Amino acid sequence: MGKWKIVVYYMGFSIVWLVLTDVFMKTSAPSIRNFLIHSRLEDILYAMISCCFMYYFLAKQKKLEEIEKEEHRLSTLIDSMVDFVNFKDGEGRWIQTNDFGLKLFQLENVDYRGKKDSELGEYTPFYKEALTYCEGSDEETWQARKITRCEEVVPLPDGGEKTFDTIKAPVFHEDGSRKALVVIGRDITERKIAEKRLAESEQRYKSLFEYNPNLVYMIDVNGIATNLNPQFEVITGYSREEFIGKNLLSLIDEASKERVCQAFRKVLKEGIAYSGQETKIIHKDGTRRILVCTSVPMIIDDEIVGIIGYSQDVTKLMETEERLRRSEMLSTIGELAAGVAHEIRNPLTALRGFVQLLQQNDLKQAHYYNIMLDELDRINNIVGELLVLAKPQQLAFEQGDIGDILEDVMALLEPQANFYGIEMSLQTEELPLIACEGNQLKQLFINLIKNAFEAGASKVDVKLTKKDDRYVSIQVKDNGCGIPDDRIKSLGEPFFSYKEKGTGLGLTVSYRIVESHGGKIQFTSKMDEGTAAEVLLPLKSHVSV
Repeated sequence: MGKWKIVVYYMGFSIVWLVLTDVFMKTSAPSIRNFLIHSRLEDILYAMISCCFMYYFLAKQKKLEEIEKEEHRLSTLIDSMVDFVNFKDGEGRWIQTNDFGLKLFQLENVDYRGKKDSELGEYTPFYKEALTYCEGSDEETWQARKITRCEEVVPLPDGGEKTFDTIKAPVFHEDGSRKALVVIGRDITERKIAEKRLAESEQRYKSLFEYNPNLVYMIDVNGIATNLNPQFEVITGYSREEFIGKNLLSLIDEASKERVCQAFRKVLKEGIAYSGQETKIIHKDGTRRILVCTSVPMIIDDEIVGIIGYSQDVTKLMETEERLRRSEMLSTIGELAAGVAHEIRNPLTALRGFVQLLQQNDLKQAHYYNIMLDELDRINNIVGELLVLAKPQQLAFEQGDIGDILEDVMALLEPQANFYGIEMSLQTEELPLIACEGNQLKQLFINLIKNAFEAGASKVDVKLTKKDDRYVSIQVKDNGCGIPDDRIKSLGEPFFSYKEKGTGLGLTVSYRIVESHGGKIQFTSKMDEGTAAEVLLPLKSHVSV
């Protein structure tokens, strides 16, 4: 109530009071004494009523001013909020909203009070559908009779949209009828965009991790595996569950462990990536795999919490490079042999003839002539092996019984074994025929068994079995002197031999025979315990080029 209204009310009251008291005095106080008494009472009563009147109106005015101040403070508060705030009555009519809500729905110049959402939609056609949806959402809250929370999407004229985390709180009268509804909506558009980007980033990371063709692993600062991708099982033969939570060092070959530990410590200490490290691991089936590893520090809040590693299996690549290196070496030797072998054999024939002639005429020196003839024969054999390398033959494969071939070889070498006191045994089983060149396989097995003889073995065991439903396995095992580990990898190289008078060409030819059959050959050995050579030949037919 304004101050002027109070003045007007007071003047009206005073006039009415004066008129009424004047009439009363004229009718009820004829004597002067009574008139004076009544006049004093009238003044006192007027003063008292005036004071009560003024007190009432001033108190009411103060209360109204306080209410106005509270309303102003509330309006200022909700207008300053970055959230959408709206108060509605029990019928859904807008009572008050903040500037954010008016701007959001383009209602700045609309008298919104007393209107429902659907009615306000007529003033802002673009948001008519959104306001109508809000009205339906309000009804769901009324029906639930409790505070509800939902996400509401509001379109924008520029084609974008805003997402609000909306809380609606219904208020009821004591009789259960609807009284008011408070709506508060927080703009979470940026958060939703960030969550979407995070989800996309996580999905890209997951795809990079799960579907990476290389082995990807995560380990903590103690070397414990925290995550492994599916390639772990492909490369190691173990399931991920078997090694998550365990140290991966048990998979590393002994020769590589110290180098791997040094690289691990370097990455954690210096916080830089370490790449190009060749590491040998032990597959579940006992074979060795060669991995090229890259280690990257995993940093969270400027602290190194572990390492992310990427490992590429280069075993086949290394094997291919090794075969290529051997092929290049054999090609070079072949060119050399082609140019030299024939030239050597001609003078060898002449020398052998003259030595034999001298031997017949000088019986006293027969011992020396025999030595000369043996060495000439050895030279001739070396030239023969060179010619085999120089002129690889086109092989004609036929179906053959590998067991029969081994029996022929054992029968051929039995006299020599008996002469040196070597015990030989052959263990076979019924196996399908394989596509092979029988004579070359005989040469292969003769070379392997004779190597066992020359290694000082007293026992040679030959075993024929089927392996993995793909290969025939022929194992030649002896108890000879053995071969050092550092020399096994060089077996098969031309002119590399562990024997005093060996040329290494025998194993070179053996490797070529195995490769021409599409097979594999591998050696395992322990010093002073013996050597085992295993030849794997495919069961399916193989076409040699």
